[in-house]
Amino acid sequence: MIREVFMPALSSTMTEGKIVSWVKEPGDQVEKGETVVIVESDKADMDVESFYGGFLAVITVPAGSSAPVGATIGLVAETEAEIAQAQAQATSTPAVPSTPTVSSNGHNQSPNGSSPVAPVVNIPAPVASGRLVASPRAKKLAKDLKVDLKTLQGKGSGPHGRITTADVEAAVGQVAIPTIPQIPPAPVTPPTPATLTPTPSPTTSPGELQPLTTLQNAVVRNMNASLQIPDFHVSYTITTDGLDALYKQIKSKGVTMTALLAKAVALTLQKHPIINACYTEQGIQYKPNINIAIAVAMPGGGLITPVLKEADKVDIYTLSRTWKDLVERARAKQLQPDEYNSGTFSLSNLGMFGVNTFDAILTPGQGAIMAVGGSKPTVVATKDGLIGVQSQMEVNITCDHRVIYGADAAAFLQDLAKLIATNPQALTL
Repeated sequence: MIREVFMPALSSTMTEGKIVSWVKEPGDQVEKGETVVIVESDKADMDVESFYGGFLAVITVPAGSSAPVGATIGLVAETEAEIAQAQAQATSTPAVPSTPTVSSNGHNQSPNGSSPVAPVVNIPAPVASGRLVASPRAKKLAKDLKVDLKTLQGKGSGPHGRITTADVEAAVGQVAIPTIPQIPPAPVTPPTPATLTPTPSPTTSPGELQPLTTLQNAVVRNMNASLQIPDFHVSYTITTDGLDALYKQIKSKGVTMTALLAKAVALTLQKHPIINACYTEQGIQYKPNINIAIAVAMPGGGLITPVLKEADKVDIYTLSRTWKDLVERARAKQLQPDEYNSGTFSLSNLGMFGVNTFDAILTPGQGAIMAVGGSKPTVVATKDGLIGVQSQMEVNITCDHRVIYGADAAAFLQDLAKLIATNPQALTL
């Protein structure tokens, strides 16, 4: 039997995917549950594993090429004898999008009943499960360098002990492989604003037309969708002297200003659930959790919004460690869809670049996004009629007017400003 390998839908918004690399080559044997190809979805690289054993007979969409969701990207033959038949089938049948149906067991099937290779979300299993967990690239490198991955089991430096290419290279060089720390990481000092620079753009030549990346296309689709949302903006000035003092006290413990802002927003959203809600055709959807999505620039262009889940319930130290991990994995394109598309409220912070104020574009599926400007010393009039200096920042919230009204946004910003200015210590409780 010859089975088609379809371009899987790795997220609800994905319309096409790009082949990052084929882990298997034509003629290679494929085991059930084994990764055969790595696909770039909207914002992450995902392993695609096989439901069935056999032989990869034909690759119809090579690495570096894109195909719509549902298109045939390869053929798997059940036996070696069927490889030639599959190759002949590939040359006579152009690769066109298919519309898989869902079988009774939940697996996708092609219209003719054949079963495709299906995506498996790339969440590493804990090492304690006894399963050898390694990235596809690490497996391929280990094969090329003749490294027995079993000798590295439990020693991987990736999440949950996942073996990475660096671990394989270290094994070859007889270098000690770092293990995952079970205690909070050593204190780090966050970079100062002066050291932060925008993500460099790819080198281009004058007059060159450069195609959009998969990530940039995803951003375009979201921005086009946002044009249909009737939104409005409300700005507010927040005094940050107390927040700045708190940050100086605890930054040596690895706390970041981003985490502090996310925590402040999350605690304020507890009092204003309407700001954390979103519009649906059935009515206003109030979210059960407060998940703060924060915009991060990606190498090569585009952005992604890693999510700090239940930020109102997580302590500031854990939140900061989680954020550091999310950013690192986001820029390595290793986030799972739930780690960037589960936000209920978004933050966009350009203050680190010296920006005073700006408008942020609303994210479809959310009711509000807040743009954060830089904090700077400002001459102000005090209550006793004197002149003083306070550190202040401008924030600007963009709201979906179908859900949120001006008074709602104003009340939210007022409480946020009060928390940051008069009770920042609450962020550490």
